[in-house]
Amino acid sequence: MPATIKTIMEPKSIAVIGATDRIGSVGRAVVTNIIEGGFTGVLYPVNPRARSVVANRAYPTIKDIPDDVDMAVVIVPAPMVVDVVEQAAEKGASGVVVITAGFKEVGGEGVKLENELKAVVKERGIRLIGPNCLGIINTAPGFSMNASFAQAMPAPGNIGFISQSGAMCTAVLDLAMGRNIGFSKFISFGNKADVSEIDLLEYLGQDPDTDVILMYLEDITDGRKFMDVARKITWKYKKPMLAIKSGRSEEGAKAVSSHTGSLAGSDASYDAIFQQSGIQRVEDVNEMFHYATAFSQMPLPRGNRIAIVTNAGGPGIMTTDAAVRHGLKLAEFGERTRRILGKNLPPTANINNPVDVIGDADYQRYEAALRAVVDDGDVDGAIVVLTPQKMTDVLETAQMVPRVLEGVVKPVLCSFMGIVDVSVGVRYLEENNIPNYSFPEEAVRALKSMVHFSKDVEPNENIRREYVHYDVDSKSVNAIIKEKLKDVDRVTLPQSEANEILKIYGFPVLQNRVATSPEEVKPIMDELGTPVVMKIISRDIVHKFDAGGVMLNIESLEEAQAAYDQILLNAKAFKEDAVIDGVLVEQMAEKGVEIIIGSHNDPSFGPMCMFGLGGTFVEAIGDVSFRLAPMWESSAVEMIGSTKASTILGGLRGKPPSDIDAIKDCLLRLSQLVTDHPEIVEMDINPLIVYPKGCKVADSRITLAKREDADDEEDESGEDPGVAVS
Repeated sequence: MPATIKTIMEPKSIAVIGATDRIGSVGRAVVTNIIEGGFTGVLYPVNPRARSVVANRAYPTIKDIPDDVDMAVVIVPAPMVVDVVEQAAEKGASGVVVITAGFKEVGGEGVKLENELKAVVKERGIRLIGPNCLGIINTAPGFSMNASFAQAMPAPGNIGFISQSGAMCTAVLDLAMGRNIGFSKFISFGNKADVSEIDLLEYLGQDPDTDVILMYLEDITDGRKFMDVARKITWKYKKPMLAIKSGRSEEGAKAVSSHTGSLAGSDASYDAIFQQSGIQRVEDVNEMFHYATAFSQMPLPRGNRIAIVTNAGGPGIMTTDAAVRHGLKLAEFGERTRRILGKNLPPTANINNPVDVIGDADYQRYEAALRAVVDDGDVDGAIVVLTPQKMTDVLETAQMVPRVLEGVVKPVLCSFMGIVDVSVGVRYLEENNIPNYSFPEEAVRALKSMVHFSKDVEPNENIRREYVHYDVDSKSVNAIIKEKLKDVDRVTLPQSEANEILKIYGFPVLQNRVATSPEEVKPIMDELGTPVVMKIISRDIVHKFDAGGVMLNIESLEEAQAAYDQILLNAKAFKEDAVIDGVLVEQMAEKGVEIIIGSHNDPSFGPMCMFGLGGTFVEAIGDVSFRLAPMWESSAVEMIGSTKASTILGGLRGKPPSDIDAIKDCLLRLSQLVTDHPEIVEMDINPLIVYPKGCKVADSRITLAKREDADDEEDESGEDPGVAVS
């Protein structure tokens, strides 16, 4: 953790440069917030034209302050910021927060100013948050710092929040105050000219006051470094992270030739980064705080078996349906639990799960039911549903919940349904750190999120979070790639040439040969046997089936020679000027489950691997998942399990299950291949045909492109130095 980040977040003294008494100004708001927030350090307002600001002595410049300054908050016009930051550095400040806007977000001169600002902090060895941000807040008792222009200081809590958007921060703070949600740290980092989301994650990961981390992100500076830091937070520190990523593009992929490229929309990389880091992506602020409240106030569940206690049948059914839909199971109560429920509930009550305590239930009936189910060893968590009825004492029912939970290490979420009639009970629950949701479906989703995280971080010797490295001749592939790109900047290799690379990396490639005339078919047929498949070889025809360039199940030489002629006719009819290099004659694979694996080189994050159902309708089906390469063994397993293809691969209608380990092996070889050779910008293996034992590459295509850094010195080992050997 860089010490200067800590100095910004935990300063002993703050200089506010641009402080002023002018009502409605940012400079006054920041000074007032620091004072009213109860900052435990020393405050130095800086204003060349004021003797004091908010009854605190002011100084003409930061240099005029007689004591040391740890951190400076800068609120001066954008053209003055660089000089002011220089002065702060000369004074010895190791960190600055630049609230001022007018930098790269406005373009033109603003971009130039921000570049100058970056150069200054780099040269001076100080850290900077901003520019164009709301400021920072640290509620820890030892600091109690509100160095922002937010409306008010949030309550202390164990949630850390970081955001690129200052406007989002103000809305989030207002929402949190309305729900009695507190924060440990609250950081608006704006344009991230220096300090990025990665630096802040690293800080919050080690912050003892922060148990849950929330993020609003518009982009990620370095996807791989982000993953490294986030993985440590998830699996070492075991802190849940929730993220909103804005900017989901409707454009999808750019004009690319591969199936993988067309399916790899601009947002898929972020989904992959989050999934590989243990971060849960949420759609909106409401969902974020529904989950964050549960994580911050309740222990993690041991499993997904839940109990439901309700005073109305309809909401009980709604809760049950939602639970099943989200992968939770209704716990089966033991005999002791049913006996206790039968003793304490009326004959008309339901003592099975969901437990219906009936509409006239008082708090004592609720309490007896809740105690019984949370004491059951087969219950991992519970949801208490209350509908406000004339005979219901909402406050007393709310008061019994924390009483029951004393000494209980299981999550219990409440859904006191409604707003007005339940308000007194909801307020009591919030004040006593019991999560409440207006509707039970929200409580179910929050509990599902907890179950997901708990399962993700629990020790499991069968889950291998490490890289797998295969002993392959990558130098030979380097030579092939260099030769193919000798005279061109970009080239797509047909299957015959792509298979050369795949063989070297250990993929199960079917035997094949290239025929350049009908006469050459005979010796190939003699060697390969029958049946065979024949495919057009042309860089001008990417999707061979569309051009009539594929003939299947060819059993004889006569059929093969006729197929050769027909394939060429079809190809010319499809694209008259297509350059045809011949016809590939290949062993015909037996029927199995067709899947696709491939890679697309994301312009920001590098190679991204894909898995899904394959065949000619892969884009229409769109059942795919992505991970960034290189990926862990566990990532390959999760890729397969997160798609509908996993159900088919598991065996349907009496068919045996497919060889998942063979698919995993291919995915990990793919991950290493595209990591070792960044010139591979697009790649498809479609279909990869999977059997109960093993799999076969039935078709493949690789697109190569010269790297911008191609002249840099190559790693002589031919191995990715960041990939561990297992």
